[in-house]
Amino acid sequence: MGDTELWRRVVGDDDERALAELYELHVDRVFRHAVRLAGDRRDAEDATAVAFFELWRERERVRTVEGSPLPWLLVTTANALRNLSRASARYRKLLDTLPRSEPVRSVAEEISERDSVKTMLAPLDRIDRQLVVLSVLEGFSSSEAGEALGISAGAARTRLTRARARIRAHLGTPDAAQEGTA
Repeated sequence: MGDTELWRRVVGDDDERALAELYELHVDRVFRHAVRLAGDRRDAEDATAVAFFELWRERERVRTVEGSPLPWLLVTTANALRNLSRASARYRKLLDTLPRSEPVRSVAEEISERDSVKTMLAPLDRIDRQLVVLSVLEGFSSSEAGEALGISAGAARTRLTRARARIRAHLGTPDAAQEGTA
């Protein structure tokens, strides 16, 4: 079934299955477009998801070209990437306005001497990664980082201690096993 018939079912019948078929038909092309524009796979995935979400949400107002929503999806993907970039810049600006404490030197030194940040953060879950980034790399106290992430100061300290132990174990730093049990 072609774009025109699928799109007619999406708009006329609110047919979610037709939308799923359009998704399968165009997701690879939209994603490749996003990767080319963003250069970052995660941002491209986010922009692709936003474009298809908006396609469903705005289905009554989408302008098709020869019955296909693909051009609209490509433009929406580019707009989503711009919005993600602006949001990231606002987040960075907000972080720059917050007071900073001195970064923890031992872990920061290990990062620069031993491995890349990406490798260092690999064994951590999302919240622990964010805690390490805010505390170690950005210089916020553990309680400030915890507050930013919506967890208590005590939980932030505990998670940060465990995250440091996992990082050291992952990097093969001596005494990693002892820190993990402390």
